[in-house]
Amino acid sequence: MPSTPVLTTSPTAPAPSARVTTVGYLIFASRWLQAPLYFGLIVAQVVYVWQFLKELWHLIVGGFTGEHVTEDPRTHEMVTHTFGAEEIMLAVLGLVDVVMISNLLIMVIVGGYETFVSRIRLDGHPDQPEWLSHVNANVLKTKLAMSIIGISSIHLLRTFIDSASYTPTQMMWQTFIHLAFVVSALALALIDRMSLTAHQRAANAAAAGEGPADPHA
Repeated sequence: MPSTPVLTTSPTAPAPSARVTTVGYLIFASRWLQAPLYFGLIVAQVVYVWQFLKELWHLIVGGFTGEHVTEDPRTHEMVTHTFGAEEIMLAVLGLVDVVMISNLLIMVIVGGYETFVSRIRLDGHPDQPEWLSHVNANVLKTKLAMSIIGISSIHLLRTFIDSASYTPTQMMWQTFIHLAFVVSALALALIDRMSLTAHQRAANAAAAGEGPADPHA
């Protein structure tokens, strides 16, 4: 007569109570409170687009007419200035500055929403940014620091070109502030690299297409 198999049950962890589960889900859902912040940054992006169009119009008019009309802040009268090569260069740098700040906004909006709110799920989309596939909080901070350095470089270049409008002390402090941004970015990148294991560095390199996923390969 065959023996009846004995069913053994393995001990399992006690199921969490409904109250604890509800509180946990509520806390996790609170991440959606950040969504209006990113929509607010989209509005700021629209403002920067409008600012870019205004600066572009001034550049076009000044470049073709050779004159630039501004309002005197003291007398509120319209004053005509010569719009030469130096003014064109400063206007172009101003446009580049607006574009770089706009790029910074896009990075914060897309990367921050993807990291802290919800997945955008752009897998397979032809316009998916390359950095979005392996973005995390540390990568986002490093990229933001590099963008800030680029913006600071544009401001410093504009200061050097228009050096007649600044005192040596102002130029010196702007240079020190720019160097502080550079040192901060290097420190963030170094801390990020020190906090990663060999497998994580290999995985990040493979995701970026820079090497094999196996750290021993």
